[in-house]
Parts: sequence; structure tokens; C-alpha cells
Amino acid sequence: MMPSASTTSVPSRAQLVAALSVHGLRLRGGWLPGVEDALPSLPGGQTAAVVWMVGVTGSDFWPLFKATSFYQDGQPDPLDRWSQAIGSELANQWGGMALFPFDGPPYHPFQRWATRAEPLQASPLMLRIHPEFGLWHAYRFALALPVALPDDLPAFTHVPATARSDLCLTCDGQPCLSACPVQAFTGAAYRLDACAAHLHSPDGGDCMQSGCRARRACPIGRDHTYEPEHAAFHMRAFASRH
Repeated sequence: MMPSASTTSVPSRAQLVAALSVHGLRLRGGWLPGVEDALPSLPGGQTAAVVWMVGVTGSDFWPLFKATSFYQDGQPDPLDRWSQAIGSELANQWGGMALFPFDGPPYHPFQRWATRAEPLQASPLMLRIHPEFGLWHAYRFALALPVALPDDLPAFTHVPATARSDLCLTCDGQPCLSACPVQAFTGAAYRLDACAAHLHSPDGGDCMQSGCRARRACPIGRDHTYEPEHAAFHMRAFASRH
């Protein structure tokens, strides 16, 4: 068991990285909240001094997650339950609060928070694209902590989105927009009904088994493409809801 918040000091960035890596999770950067962010009060009524974004890139975490009881117990939402257990335990250890993208409604604005921590951009697939990981990344939770150590504050050195070249607008041919067999992505909208109908049809096997064909067509971050088993897990979860 992890020690309680009362007996544990504020973690350094290195300690955070180490604690997350045990689970295959990655520290994705952080940001300094203000009153306008209206974050919940932390235990004891404290105000959050820093918010660290925690997530996954590629399928690095997949073997570790598969070995857990959450994956194997046959209960719904195994990945969310796994994330909640880890996030809540770390938050309790360090006197903070874990915030999750699946808690709601109302839902926390994770995409907006993520752009404050990393150099993300919008993409025609309605997903945030990362210059290194492409579309093959996700955020599992955020850790709001009461103290930010001066030496470990986020550097905020990534170039603002308005000053960066657009990865998607400069992409030759934008293959993601032509790869979908039912043209679910228009570049300005996502046709959920068309996508869901395709996945439930006999023709949807490729997307269901290997992941969204449009997503796989993106040339950015291909070294981090989800393994087929990992991709199929997400596609089954998506199809079960639509």
C-alpha cells in the first residue's frame, strides 16, 4: 500500500515519472491553474498549485494493463477502472486530487488542458495530433497537487499553436480524409452514425480488428501505432456504445 498524504512529501517530477512508469503510464506535461479554471478544492480545502497530465503513448502500457485484474475480471470499463485506481492512489499519497476525462457530465475539458501541457494541434479526425506521437496517444487522468516544486515546474517551452506550422494543413494529400470507407470524416465534422453503422456491418472487420482506417492513414507518429490487440480493444469499446 502507498503511504498516506500526511506522511508523504510533495513529489518531484522525477518521482512522478518513476511512479507512473511502473504502470506503463507517461507524464505528459503540466500547467499552472488559475481561478478561472474553477478546479475542485483539494483535500483539506487546499487550492491546486499544479496540474500534471498523465497518459499513454503507443502501446507501451498495454502488456502491463493486460496483466491486471481490471482487464481480466470481465467487468465493464476495465481501462477506466484501472486508470481511476492508479490516479486515486497517487492523489491520496500526495494530498491531491485525480481528475478523469470520463467523469461527468459535466466533463473536464481534457483536450483544452492537454494543449496547455504539450504542443498539440487539432486534426481533421477531431483528435489532437502530437508532433511525435501523431494520433497514437491518450490522456488517462490529471493529478492536481497542492504544491509545485520550483525546480520541477512545467517549462512551458513548447511553441504556441498560433506560431507553429499546421501538421495537417501541410500534410501531402491528407490521406486520413480519403482512407475512411464511409467518408465519416469531412475535415470539418465527424459523421458518427456512418462510422458506427460501418463498424457493425460485415465490411467493418478491418477497422474493428486493426483500428480506425483513417487514423492509421496518418503519416505522423507511425512508430507509435497501436498494436492490433490494443486497437481492437478500443474499437470494441467504441462500437458497444454506438
